[in-house]
Amino acid sequence: MLTKFKKKVQSLLRTEAEIAYNVGLTPNHLTMAGAFLGVSSGMLYWMAGVSAPDPLRSKTCMFLALIFLLASGFLDALDGALARIYKKTSAAGAFLDSLLDRYVDSAVYFGIIMGELCDLLWGILALIGSLLTSYVRAKSESLKIPMESVGFFERAERIILIVASSIISLFWLEALNWGILILAIVTNLTILQRIIFFFKSCNRCK
Repeated sequence: MLTKFKKKVQSLLRTEAEIAYNVGLTPNHLTMAGAFLGVSSGMLYWMAGVSAPDPLRSKTCMFLALIFLLASGFLDALDGALARIYKKTSAAGAFLDSLLDRYVDSAVYFGIIMGELCDLLWGILALIGSLLTSYVRAKSESLKIPMESVGFFERAERIILIVASSIISLFWLEALNWGILILAIVTNLTILQRIIFFFKSCNRCK
């Protein structure tokens, strides 16, 4: 749902994009930096889980994990703003951005699962749902059926829910488990929604 607001958000980042451009950064630089922060966030979630016997250390890791995840999301938006404002969009850049997004998603879920911050089954279902949500769109668009903004729980919503659950978990550790449970449900419902949209679009094209 929030994908349709992405360009509006990126337009608000003009000043930041200008700063990045003036210091010599490219969209790919920002994409890779965002991926590094995202993967680091996953490692911090794992550390938060294994540090559970030490509440202070666990909460510190959790706090850093959500900060890194937010920073990763910010750079993900900024790289698009920089590319559009300075006409640096490219197929290679779009491919790299999408690929690294999947690595970040996987790392975050993997860290949460391995840190035992969520139920194993729900974690796996949330991971599968998140990856397949993106795959279904990519496959559909490769078959010339646009799917932007189709589905009520895309990547932006997933990140927001994980961040919100992480904030609450600083005070109630079980919150992240519930957040992942919700993601396990809504991501797979989004896949179903996109599948239905795809076949309806195919029928209209006949």
